[in-house]
Amino acid sequence: MPSLAIAVTDGMPFLELAIPCHIFGNDRIQPPPDWYDLRVCAIGPAGETPLAGPWFSTRTPYGVTELVAADTVLVPASADVHGDPPDELVAALRTAHRRGARVVSLCSGAFTLAATGLLDGRTAATHWMYAELLAERYPAVGVDPAVLYVDHGDVLTGAGSTASVDVCLHLIREDFGTEVANSLARQLVAPAHRPGGQAQYIETPLPERRDDSLAPVLHWAAERLRHPLTVADLARHANTSPRTLVRRFHAATGTTPMQWIQSQRIARARELLESTDLPVDRVAEIAGLGTAANLRRHFTRAMGVPPVDYRRTYRAARVA
Repeated sequence: MPSLAIAVTDGMPFLELAIPCHIFGNDRIQPPPDWYDLRVCAIGPAGETPLAGPWFSTRTPYGVTELVAADTVLVPASADVHGDPPDELVAALRTAHRRGARVVSLCSGAFTLAATGLLDGRTAATHWMYAELLAERYPAVGVDPAVLYVDHGDVLTGAGSTASVDVCLHLIREDFGTEVANSLARQLVAPAHRPGGQAQYIETPLPERRDDSLAPVLHWAAERLRHPLTVADLARHANTSPRTLVRRFHAATGTTPMQWIQSQRIARARELLESTDLPVDRVAEIAGLGTAANLRRHFTRAMGVPPVDYRRTYRAARVA
């Protein structure tokens, strides 16, 4: 079982702590047998119980020792973005990273990772409200205020609040595969996959009509990925004009209809590569990418490796 440690310090915001605790440690999600060995680790003076927000105390038998030994160390948020994080936590994160741990931050937790120096020379994400301050306090960090998360492999930073769900599902997808991540997303009633580069904040008013949601047309398109789909097809199903659909789509998702469809087709191809032995040309057909050559081109651009290499690497990692 991969070990996952969540660092808790006094005054830490509650939401970003609750989300990973629920996702990684909740028995109701029916996880696979080799699910994470979760440890909530209190960092601070011995004998003191950290408070999460103004209401909740965090009682746990685990501390720095368990955090340093974990395979993945997650910093949910910083208690004070204007102050310095605890020296003990900074030292523990550096030690954990040196010994090979993956280090992850949610929301303002990026300030803690920046204090360790692990983000120097790298792009990082945080809550859009803190992006300017993070860049000001840590000029060696390339802060991207728009994206949901940035994954460098050994270090991952995520945006704030509910984007924490996206980061957690991304980690599960990397560790256990698309099928497990999708199943868990359904139980959480959350989007199965929002790419890290998707906009974290869309400046848009609430719709005037209750039926203005794009959910029905997105669901309709997702069930027809193997068939040719155009903006006109989606607009026709949504009973609107193509121009209006594009405008509504961008306001709601920060992307275009065809970019969204392409990301869904790549996600479908990834799931098939992980869970079946279908040949690449069949995967391409089912995912709606047409030919094996087209799949290779788009999959490699999105994932960084060709489909065959992705399948081989994924299965080798699962066996290990």
